[in-house]
Formats: sequence, structure tokens, C-alpha cells
Amino acid sequence: MTQSADKSPFDRLAAIAAGTVVPAEIHPEVHEEEAVLSIQDFNLWYGPKQVLFDNNLPVPKCKVTALIGPSGCGKSTLLRSVNRMNDLIDSVTITGDMMLGGDSVYSKGVDVIELRRRMGMVFQKSNPFPMSIRDNVTYALQINGERNRTVLDEVCETALRGAALWDEVSDRLDENALGMSGGQQQRLCIARAIAAEPEMLLMDEPCSALDPIATTRVEELILRLRGDYTVLIVTHNMQQASRVSDYTAFMYLGQVVEYGPTAKLFTNPLLQETEDYITGRFG
Repeated sequence: MTQSADKSPFDRLAAIAAGTVVPAEIHPEVHEEEAVLSIQDFNLWYGPKQVLFDNNLPVPKCKVTALIGPSGCGKSTLLRSVNRMNDLIDSVTITGDMMLGGDSVYSKGVDVIELRRRMGMVFQKSNPFPMSIRDNVTYALQINGERNRTVLDEVCETALRGAALWDEVSDRLDENALGMSGGQQQRLCIARAIAAEPEMLLMDEPCSALDPIATTRVEELILRLRGDYTVLIVTHNMQQASRVSDYTAFMYLGQVVEYGPTAKLFTNPLLQETEDYITGRFG
């Protein structure tokens, strides 16, 4: 395979649309990285309808990996499968597995609550709790029984600094978090996530409800988190993926089509289908 887009007549997207499972084109650089999460032959159904097909995706440690693709292609479904949020839907069935730090995510003996403690989740719309800024950040520690005020204050400051929010709120930690701006609330949710020292952060379109200035602040924060945290982010904004991620996976109708270093995927993809999507020829 050359390092330029494959011009062969085989149309992967048409084959996928026809129900064929087409192996993803994964760049060799991905396999050179240490993976903190490994998605293995993962399939998911909502009732009789299959929406994810044989996905295989290693997520590199302490890097930012973006999932891109047209609306309805399965990006958020795959992301929410990592911490088993889809378990809350009665009709869901899965095959395959995911490995987090070498531990199965889907084996029968898994403590799902403990599993979710190992991952921080940041949603499309910020969801601060109706309590103080301080209690929002330290919530996970408090429900685990931590009562030492010194410990809680140290964690609060560390997490807020990590979320680039300390200088803005350090003098009003006891105020209700619902009084913060939308962009501040989203960074607070990131602070709450990293306060629990997760193995990775899951972000589901974290900037889609924010204005451009707040979006810039959150993107700057994601870049700061790189190196300390493994981040898996779903974004509908390809420019955002190109700005914040180290690796990008292009998905289509429940399948990973191409996965590689972001710079290469956006400037010199292996597949014509990827180039067509990135350049706006479809989607």
C-alpha cells in the first residue's frame, strides 16, 4: 500500500452500505504505540438492528484520538460502549470485547461502577451538579468516603488547575456551579472527571454547545491534557479533530474505514474514501 490515496475501483463505502464488513485501513504508526484501550471485533445491536460491525481500534496511551464521520455513523455509540453506558438500554446486545489496561470491559464478572471510575466522561452538554464548584470537583472522592478537608481541597485545586479554571473560580469555590458560564461549566466537568485520576477521558462532542471563544478554551485544555491522559473524543467538527488530536479514525455506517496519525489522515490518507469525506465531497 502506497502512502497516497488508493484509487482502486473497489468502493468501500458502497460495500459497507450494502452490509459488507470491510477491514479498516490502519496505519502502521498506530501499532507502534502502547494502547491503553483495545477494541476487539466489537459488534453492537439495538434490538434486531446492528449498528457497529467488527470494530478493531487500539487507542494509544496519553494521546488524543478523535472519531470522525457523518452523523449516525456510530461514533457516539462506540464511545459510550467503552464505559458500558449502552448497558442502560434494554435492547442492546454486543459481541466482541474491549480491553482497558489489559482488563476485559465486557466479561461477566466486571464491576461496571468500578469500570466507570476508571474513565472520565464529558458529555455534549455540560452537566454540573446543583452544588458548589468545590463539591462538583470532589464529588467522586466524597461518595467514596473521603472526608479529609485538606485532601479534598488539594484535589480540588489540582483538578481545577488541570482544567485551566483555577484562576477564574478560586475565590468562589462555594458558589453554585450552575452560575458559571457554559464554557466554564464544561471545563468544570472536565475537572470533575480528572479529579478521580481516570485511566482515560471520554469526550462526546464536548464543544458542540459552546460558542467559539469557549470552544477555543476547551480545545486548549484538551491539548494541555495530552501527555497526562488518554483522550478519546467524538467530534462532528473535522477542523477540531485536526487541531486537537494525535490520531483520527474515520467511521462510516458503524465501521472504522481508516485510522492513523491525524496529520497523515488529513493531508495524505491511504484511501480515496477518506479523502472524499475530509474534502467535503460527501457527508
